[in-house]
Amino acid sequence: MKTQIELAREGVVTPQMEIVARNENSEPGDIRRQVALGEVVIAHHPQRKHQRVVGIGSGLRTKVNGSIGTSSDICDIDLEVKKARAVQEEGADTLMELSAGGDLDAVRRAVLADCDLPVGNVPLYQAFCEAARKYRNPNKLDPEYLFELIERQLADGISFMAIHCGINQFSIERLKKQGFRYGGLVSKGGTFMVSWMEYNQKENPLYEQFDRVCALMKKYDAVLSLGNGIRAGAIHDSHDRAQMAEMIINCELAELGREMGCQMMVEGPGHVPLDEIAGNIMLEKRMSGNAPYYVLGPLPADCGAGYDHVTAAIGAANAARHGADLICYITPAEHLALPNEADVREGVRITRLAVHIGDVAKYPKRREQEKQVSLARRDTRWEDQLRLLMFPDRAEEIRKSRSPENEKTCTMCGNFCAMERGLSLFEKDIRGDKISLSL
Repeated sequence: MKTQIELAREGVVTPQMEIVARNENSEPGDIRRQVALGEVVIAHHPQRKHQRVVGIGSGLRTKVNGSIGTSSDICDIDLEVKKARAVQEEGADTLMELSAGGDLDAVRRAVLADCDLPVGNVPLYQAFCEAARKYRNPNKLDPEYLFELIERQLADGISFMAIHCGINQFSIERLKKQGFRYGGLVSKGGTFMVSWMEYNQKENPLYEQFDRVCALMKKYDAVLSLGNGIRAGAIHDSHDRAQMAEMIINCELAELGREMGCQMMVEGPGHVPLDEIAGNIMLEKRMSGNAPYYVLGPLPADCGAGYDHVTAAIGAANAARHGADLICYITPAEHLALPNEADVREGVRITRLAVHIGDVAKYPKRREQEKQVSLARRDTRWEDQLRLLMFPDRAEEIRKSRSPENEKTCTMCGNFCAMERGLSLFEKDIRGDKISLSL
């Protein structure tokens, strides 16, 4: 089986490319050219017929990923399935199943059976969990078992994988020589791989055998997302030498993977001050040959726990504005606890809003929804306004909880409604596309 990128280079427009073009109001030929260049990847799985097909990359709508998964403290398969369903219902584009507790095969398969979204994961989680159970020491993980596990997960239906190929002995040496970090290491998979390398005094097998990783991904036409295992977990660590060493390697691997015919994405930080987000994205795009950039957050402050979904939304809007292609949501539980279903719903919603704000700035031609909302608001057409909103259920709930005496207004202004008074003053002067259907 040939991959999307291999077929695109042969001039073939696949059914998946046609679906992406239709969803993005683009031309199939344009999508094919971008896939051939590696600027767009298509998340799908040939054997999951019920799964949605999602395009990620330059010129496309910025996508939102929702993450779920068990931990060693909380392991409830039914809860994870409910959370996966919530991610889908709230409008996320992809899902990552990141379990690290319980029967990991069973959790993954239950989620895949219930969810229509492309599902990704981090194979190192299960690899180290099982090594810890078997040997009572995750550092005794057998690299051969890791490669067997990657294929097993792909065969189950995983569409994209965050694999930590860019951590190597050179990047670890940068951590040591810079005196470690303010925020430490925050990637579970990345930290355990660093530990494995230090314990065994060996190179990262995922880096050392990168061609083998790509061969497995190609077999299932899965997207290889180059994991950001040494990402900054504090804004004071942003763009330190260790992070940059891994980023350079990942961007280089993205190019090598494309040459092998593998669909490639690069993952990014992490905690980044607001003024560094644009530069971070520019570096990834330039060094990787414009590979799709999957951004975790980013969080532009470290002190917002409890409201880190808001902190990350500010970062996500800026990241989308400057060219990020897929944003991983953050929930109110970030840094504090395993998210519950309510956290998941709130995280998806606020991240969708954030990337929409970024896309409104990134693609000025895609502002029609904003115009129509404004016209409906100006003309106090409440039904039309609610229909055009991203979250009409929440808006209607608030409005009905504080109903006005005059149904044309709201209780914010009541009889002093600026919209109603302004329209009465200037209705006869409205012309051009400022005329709405109701006038």
